Amino acid sequence: MIQFDRHRRLRTTPALRDLVRENRVTRDDLIMPVFVVEDFNGKKEISSMPGVYQFGLDTILTEIKAITDLGIKAIILFGLPSHKDDVGTGAWSDDGIVQQATRKIKAAYPDLIVIADTCLCEYTSTGHCGVVDENGYVLNDESLKLLAKTAVSQTKAGADIIAPSNAMDGFVAAIRQGLDEAGYVNTPIMSYAVKYASSFYGPFRDAANSAPAFGDRKTYQMDPANRLDALREVASDEKEGADMVMVKPSMAFGDIMRDVREQTLLPLVAYNVSGEYSMVKAAAANGWIDEAKIVDEILTGMKRAGADLIITYFAKDVAARLVK
Repeated sequence: MIQFDRHRRLRTTPALRDLVRENRVTRDDLIMPVFVVEDFNGKKEISSMPGVYQFGLDTILTEIKAITDLGIKAIILFGLPSHKDDVGTGAWSDDGIVQQATRKIKAAYPDLIVIADTCLCEYTSTGHCGVVDENGYVLNDESLKLLAKTAVSQTKAGADIIAPSNAMDGFVAAIRQGLDEAGYVNTPIMSYAVKYASSFYGPFRDAANSAPAFGDRKTYQMDPANRLDALREVASDEKEGADMVMVKPSMAFGDIMRDVREQTLLPLVAYNVSGEYSMVKAAAANGWIDEAKIVDEILTGMKRAGADLIITYFAKDVAARLVK
């Protein structure tokens, strides 16, 4: 008789497949992005991201209630200011839009984890993630001082976690020093350690009104062709004091997530970015795919690659299915 392994034995029934399943997405894994707009009332759907909205301060708590009612325990907050300038003053203003929203959310939902995206691109007139010189070059060290001020202001407003996404060299060290000197030694840093200069970000720039006014971000974000660069970035951020590290985007970078998972013992965050979201939505709208099954497969793939947490615009949809 032919001798061979019978792997199918463990696949014979749904209950048995569930019993031996290696990776699952749970509500505890999910982080929902939220966009809040200064001097705006109501909510407005983002045209390139169906089902995702910008909210005014008058409607933000309605969205937060919907999120928490689904059992989601964390959000990441992005602000759209009413005024921009060359240095992004609104980012570190104690009355900035993220600071106002954070205070409002934490007063009503103190147990919800509010993660503050710490960058300048939404606040600068250039749309770049730092201060720009007369030649259009983003200045690294000058920008670090402003990013540290932003992190301190966001924490003072009540942010539980600081998530710097600016891709400057040394940003974790600068922010950790700023937080510690301000007395916020227990505020964790979720570093966008591996952030590629990706075309998958397009719809986000509509959502956050943060497209560069000129040029691109390739002098500070990473080349998508590079793998070892990611490991160097993670090693630097870990040494500088990061408490969590992120890979962004995630869907096309599962190999990088696995590499990072094997290198670090820190919690690993996957960002299922806007372009990934919108592609699925567009295909589903045309009847080409089963959206729920595709989303579950994508997010499970991120978990399988090593992610502990997932930032995703699908968080509410997934959580709603998990409740049932």
